[in-house]
Amino acid sequence: MSPLVSVLGFLIVLGVLWDIFQNLWHPSARGRTNRLVLAIVRRVTPRLGRRARQLAGPVTMVGAIAVWTTLAVAGWTLVYWPHMPADFSYDPGLEPAVRNNLADSLYLSLVTVATLGYGDIVPTAMWLRMLAPVQALMGLTMLTASVSWILQVYSAVTDRRVAAVRLAALRRAGIGKVLHEISDPTAARTVEDVASALAAVRVDLTQYAETYYFQETDQDTALAANLSFAYELMENARRSSGTDLPVVAEVLAHALDDFARLIDDQYLRSGQDTRAVLEAYAADQGHRVE
Repeated sequence: MSPLVSVLGFLIVLGVLWDIFQNLWHPSARGRTNRLVLAIVRRVTPRLGRRARQLAGPVTMVGAIAVWTTLAVAGWTLVYWPHMPADFSYDPGLEPAVRNNLADSLYLSLVTVATLGYGDIVPTAMWLRMLAPVQALMGLTMLTASVSWILQVYSAVTDRRVAAVRLAALRRAGIGKVLHEISDPTAARTVEDVASALAAVRVDLTQYAETYYFQETDQDTALAANLSFAYELMENARRSSGTDLPVVAEVLAHALDDFARLIDDQYLRSGQDTRAVLEAYAADQGHRVE
């Protein structure tokens, strides 16, 4: 069989590694696999109801990891296949002449990437003997990368929920209505904290686009349901006669504009103003505006 098959396998393996690197460490998460899975989820979930939409985020991550693993296994299978059975040693009882070389290549790829190492089929050619441990290391790398990605995404989702809970607490305390009665530095610090939290959420959403599809059932933990209060807080701060509050109000206004622009460009594509986008975001996330 043509060695070009092995070359194709190597290219697939390198493509998987590059895609994982792009998805986890690029500032704007440019991994093609995850973006493809996100696009599929975005098209499918609206047709499956609210419960499916709530599972869209985890399903996206599981799907991307499954695609990476499948492609990696397939790539290494193609690397081994042209060299079966001539460059491999088989345990007694296994008849290479009557075996399916493709099936054996797939089996070897699976047990090697999973670091099981049964040893019933072993490469004898030196270059293949050097590659087998490389594939095992790749399997460990993919496992570590997947766990790291999951932890990073759930950390970003937690930060978003914390920002939502802070806004909900401020709303219930009536801060928006009495903002002008609070001392100017204290009120300014409150508004500035909201702007900082929103900016952090925007950065997380840029890095981890799949967090958009993690939806909350509780209004208080749903940022989409509480952003209208942030907008109200900004408008009230703008009308203040203090010295600091109008300044931080503009900071919050820019934070809201940037967040709404990102949401609209990436997901909603409505072309509306900030307030309308925030309302559409709440509706898209299945929440009413507080």
